[in-house]
Amino acid sequence: MERGCCCWLVALSAVDGRQYVYRVYAPADALLADLFWDAWHCHEESAFPRAWDLFDTALIRRVG
Repeated sequence: MERGCCCWLVALSAVDGRQYVYRVYAPADALLADLFWDAWHCHEESAFPRAWDLFDTALIRRVG
């Protein structure tokens, strides 16, 4: 992890009713929308069911 970065957890709701949580490393002053899109694109590249692309449904928390 680079200096000045912190860890964020981004939970995305998917069409199967589950939430998928992604760890995103970004600066403490990162825009929440950028964190959301980083996690969403990572999810879309996986084999998991489609995630909702609605920012309001995501849970974003800074850890550490």
